[in-house]
Amino acid sequence: MEWRETDHPYRIWVSEIMLQQTRVETVAPFYRRFLALFPTVEALAGASPDEVLKGWEGLGYYARARNLHRAARIVVREFGGKIPSTVEELSALPGIGRSTAGAIAAIAYHRDAPILDANAKRVIARLLALSEELSGPDASRLLWETSAGLIAPGTGRDTALALMDLGATVCLPRAPRCEVCPLSALCEGYRGGVAERIPAKRKRGRVPSRMAAAAVILDGRGRVFINRRPPEGLLGGMWEFPGGEVPAGTIPLRWLARRIRDRWGMTLGTMRELSPVRHAYSHFEVTLIPYRAARRTGSPPKGGEWRWVSPEELGRYPFSGLFRKLIALAFPETVAAARSATAPPTPSRSSSHAPARTRRGGRTPS
Repeated sequence: MEWRETDHPYRIWVSEIMLQQTRVETVAPFYRRFLALFPTVEALAGASPDEVLKGWEGLGYYARARNLHRAARIVVREFGGKIPSTVEELSALPGIGRSTAGAIAAIAYHRDAPILDANAKRVIARLLALSEELSGPDASRLLWETSAGLIAPGTGRDTALALMDLGATVCLPRAPRCEVCPLSALCEGYRGGVAERIPAKRKRGRVPSRMAAAAVILDGRGRVFINRRPPEGLLGGMWEFPGGEVPAGTIPLRWLARRIRDRWGMTLGTMRELSPVRHAYSHFEVTLIPYRAARRTGSPPKGGEWRWVSPEELGRYPFSGLFRKLIALAFPETVAAARSATAPPTPSRSSSHAPARTRRGGRTPS
């Protein structure tokens, strides 16, 4: 893990934000790409929101990228480009909570700051045999106190890394490797035979499903219409094809045609339905019904966040995973040509290595 081989505060900060709710092996290529685009906090602060979202594209949870960008501008403006070193200052930046602040302070600046990411929380909960829900105030207070108590003076960095990596490689969510754990003699969960049942599993209901519709609208010059989502909320600032969630009991085609007319001032020709596109987010699943149509009359309002672009230009804009699937469906030749042009050389079989499947959090929908 490249971010474990450095004391550079900016690189550690980027890695910690990416590792929120994301598998380690998923983060690695995005981390390298992002730092190639924005090698310094000044470069990140000077980038446009589109450039930052494009650099983050595919990693999911895009609020992280927006907050990272905002925080970089604050660091440059208020701290002269130097990443703060204290938990208090770090926690005041957008997107940085108490545990992430502790990790940056400990790993980058060798501060004796406690952490409590998902891995550390699981390790400590098993050490204490905490059977209750860990998000409660009493359990949370005990976990933080214990995390702080594990740090011998001057060992903040080593302790933070040890807790993270112990949880990622030994004290696993399922089938923990207690027989090789260096803390097994101290672990109440292991001695009581309950380690695997900690933390207590939350009861999860059925993931709700939503239906949406979108229009791939072409003008007389072969260009396609796209618009930007509002800056806040789900997928804020990303680009998409016009449409939205279809109200229950509504026919998608009729709803979409009315939506395009009322919101964007355009009427469409014959709307040809494409294959549905399905995508899973963290708390719901969506089925997108796409339609392809030519603009018949009207024009979008001036001053709005919209563009007419060629299919080849779509690759310049940040799209969510759902709409990247739609682009591949609607413009397969363009996507195939773009992939061929940017594909890296195929490595030899002898130099290919599978990444270790360790993780820091849950799945990462995009």
